[in-house]
Amino acid sequence: MNDGTRQARLLPWVGAEGKPCYLLTDGRGPLSRLADVIEITQLDMAEDLLDHAAALLTDARATPEQLRFLLARMREALTDVHRIAESRSARRE
Repeated sequence: MNDGTRQARLLPWVGAEGKPCYLLTDGRGPLSRLADVIEITQLDMAEDLLDHAAALLTDARATPEQLRFLLARMREALTDVHRIAESRSARRE
């Protein structure tokens, strides 16, 4: 999606009612830079969560509550990573 000179970037956060947010940009503005920082942070957090999951899944003492909490956080992280992948894919087109 673009307006002829600028591309619509899917931002790494959602707006009201969980709807996607887009920015018409040339990719160099302050909001684009903020989105880049947030994407990096989200990807780093997902990586940390994967490390935590590996440790928790090998712990025979892990409780069902701990595993449900982990699963909820992993769903959030996967949602973020999926949005980042969609955004980056669209920007390559």
